[in-house]
Amino acid sequence: MAEAFHDKASDFIGAITEILDELSGGADHRAECVIEASNLVAAFIDADGRHTADELSTWVSSIGTRLTPPMIVTPATLRSDDTFGGRKEWLEQPSTLFDLLVKADSNDTGRRANRYYALALDLAHATAALDLMPSPAEVTAIDRYRTMLLTSMDQHGVPRPGQPDAPAPATKAGATAGAEPAPVPEVELPPERPIEELLAELDALIGLDHVKEEVRRLTSLLRIQELRAERDLPTIDTSKHLVFSGNPGTGKTTVARLLSQIFRSLGVVTSGHLVETDRSGLVAGFVGQTATQTRKVLDSAIGGTLLIDEAYALARGGENDFGLEAVDTIVKFMEDHRDDLSVVAAGYPTEMQELIDSNPGLKSRFTRTIHFPDYDTDELVGIFGLIAGGKEYHLDESGTAALQAVIDAEPRGRGFGNGRFVRNVFEAAVGHHALRLAELGDDELTDEMLSTLTGDDIHPVD
Repeated sequence: MAEAFHDKASDFIGAITEILDELSGGADHRAECVIEASNLVAAFIDADGRHTADELSTWVSSIGTRLTPPMIVTPATLRSDDTFGGRKEWLEQPSTLFDLLVKADSNDTGRRANRYYALALDLAHATAALDLMPSPAEVTAIDRYRTMLLTSMDQHGVPRPGQPDAPAPATKAGATAGAEPAPVPEVELPPERPIEELLAELDALIGLDHVKEEVRRLTSLLRIQELRAERDLPTIDTSKHLVFSGNPGTGKTTVARLLSQIFRSLGVVTSGHLVETDRSGLVAGFVGQTATQTRKVLDSAIGGTLLIDEAYALARGGENDFGLEAVDTIVKFMEDHRDDLSVVAAGYPTEMQELIDSNPGLKSRFTRTIHFPDYDTDELVGIFGLIAGGKEYHLDESGTAALQAVIDAEPRGRGFGNGRFVRNVFEAAVGHHALRLAELGDDELTDEMLSTLTGDDIHPVD
């Protein structure tokens, strides 16, 4: 792994040196870039406070020897002197060098900060990959460092990696209700997309902060294991099977689709498509048919992700129910195709936990649960705005106030529709808007009137 780390360190130092040399008109900034790499790596080594011998010896051979003067010492000396103690604080704010690049990009619409970001994260993942299994503290540090760099770009009006030069509109989560599943879904393979473009789309989703963090953590774990695999080093199997728990309309399908494409970009699945199904798509009505039906759906998902909505319904019919046959088929298929298939089981939190606990095969394969919380009022207003904007409508001040009141009055218990709820409110509002304007003549209507939803148009939905 030391060789891979050395390559990432060289890439960082070389590329950032070229960028700084160009900015300064030809001066040599290599020594400054070596210090920048040293600070970055030392901070990630200190992230969990362990300072292992492999981490320290690799730092000395790949970076310490490049410093001026060279720092050639043993890991024991570094540890006894507590050389890296407290260095993790370096990750808490943009470095002077990164701040310089961001401000330069802000002035001339360059992409230097994007380049630094990509190289720095590569080096961070390579540092974490020096251990067989990165610690939770290291993975969390990578995610927080990434967020800090992106926030700095946002503050200076610099597009994030994966965004076009003009920042793309925010993507809504949970605003589109899923279509009725076909018995055997048609698979349309999406084009492969860069990992940073997918993460940028994830970041742009409304709300879901904890969900985003969990997806980014899983992404980092897979990237680190991929680095080790490339060097024929031992790896830890990281499961691609997940439980998504939460009420309807909280973005589970949106995140599952992005996650499958992230898996493809990382090379852990081949196609990156999403197949959606539920009990009705897996369970047949006669003895012997369910296993065949379930395998057809599973076959269509190979290379991507199978999202099973309301998965707990598979175990709700008792011992003689055909749903249990579907569960057994799924468990075997997950084992047989674990290298090229991700399965996401979604549903209400309590019922999903009962389902996983009911079957040892499921419990051993679904080791990671991500909970999708209900959206708050402001987030739902934002989702409404995205839905409306997609149809060239917008709310005026009275419409916004009325919408907030309708959302606040809706019970937030089990089954609250979240994004689906506000979509229904929007569709009803369009109907009320049309009725209100029908009383006016065509010559009285303006484009603004035709596209503005007011408080009179917003009503509770039965």
